[in-house]
Amino acid sequence: MLFRSNPQSVHSWGDEARDAIEDSRSKVAAMIGADPEEIVFTSSGTESNNFAIKGLVVAHQARGKHIVVSAVEHFSVLNSARTLEKQGFELTVVPVDKYGVMDPDEVRRSIRDDTVLVSVMHANGEVGTIQPISEVAKLAKGRDVVFHTDAVASAGTIPANVKELGVDSLSLAASQFHGPKGAGALWVRKGVRIMPFIEGGVQEGGRRGGTENVAGIVGMGVAAEAAKRDCAQISQRVGEMRDTLETKLTTASIRTHIIGQAVDRIYNTANISFEGLEAEAILILLSEAGICASSGSACSSGSLEPSHVLKAMGLDERIGHGAIRFSLSRFTTPQEIDHLAATIPGLLSRLIPVNS
Repeated sequence: MLFRSNPQSVHSWGDEARDAIEDSRSKVAAMIGADPEEIVFTSSGTESNNFAIKGLVVAHQARGKHIVVSAVEHFSVLNSARTLEKQGFELTVVPVDKYGVMDPDEVRRSIRDDTVLVSVMHANGEVGTIQPISEVAKLAKGRDVVFHTDAVASAGTIPANVKELGVDSLSLAASQFHGPKGAGALWVRKGVRIMPFIEGGVQEGGRRGGTENVAGIVGMGVAAEAAKRDCAQISQRVGEMRDTLETKLTTASIRTHIIGQAVDRIYNTANISFEGLEAEAILILLSEAGICASSGSACSSGSLEPSHVLKAMGLDERIGHGAIRFSLSRFTTPQEIDHLAATIPGLLSRLIPVNS
């Protein structure tokens, strides 16, 4: 009856469901070095980001009406900020360099006396680059500005300890570390005010209404426990396979570019561009060969245009149009990497370069 019971019910089945949720809350908190009562369960990373941006800004708007985000944020952050912009807030979008990394000095110059929130993602899920979050957090703290980070791509993949990062709020999603889809969380540091994004009942301490997704939350807890336990071992093994794939494709394919290679990246993401070719055509051939990849992030991969992330990095269009994202995981095998590296050159030979 665990997954069929309402955790808010006072009978024994409700107690069992409530206990399971609190156990998962402790496991998710442990993964990011937080206190359990600071965790609010949500339905996804997208909801967590909407909750953070809108909830934090509204709760602190007495300070001012200025928001700062980076140019490579996920659409759930960018579009939330743009919605607030339509409601009278001012938005500053901080640029990134050709590797997708933001200069903390750009944030320092962007913060004003009326800045209410700064939000910069921990790692980019499309190109993998890791941002200097600790440095930005210190800048925000020095100006008494609330700082949020979208750690959906990083939490459970690389260390994302909230105390070490120095942030006030952090978003994460179960699906990014092999938990179930439909479960996410927002961490909000104790003492930081936030307005509820979904209003309703007393669930999640009154911070997020709606009957809890017990099955999803329990699955998220199990995945968080495994991620915390195995992170170091998996990162080394999967990182080596990622590097092997990039080396083999660079050697075998002409005009191949590893995007973001010169900076720190999360180990499970390889964004590789085949200059002069179209990502859509490459993905179709890969799919026919039984190989799954994508272009852009999961929320923008249906577009035929280079993603906003690649555009913000200033990549040449011939490189941006041919960019493919390969996602590796703890379940990826060396044999799959070898197969992919051996298959791609033959597939590419079937394509005609654009403007050749």
